[in-house]
Amino acid sequence: MAQIEDRLQTVMRDVFDRPDIALSRAMTAADVEEWDSLSHVNLVVAVEKEFGLHFTLAEIKPLKNVGEMLDLIRRKGIQD
Repeated sequence: MAQIEDRLQTVMRDVFDRPDIALSRAMTAADVEEWDSLSHVNLVVAVEKEFGLHFTLAEIKPLKNVGEMLDLIRRKGIQD
């Protein structure tokens, strides 16, 4: 899963304009000062673009942390 994590970390660094972000599975919006509702939408769109995916609201809404986002990306068929 390292390749997916690396790609997601790059997306997050770009979206939040924070080159210092170190991705962790437990990371939540509370851990990133710039992660508000608008940047969350931007993050979802950027992840969809990076991985060539489309998420439904039902898939995104229950996510509690970055680890669950990584798991969702993998379930959607993206492999390392």
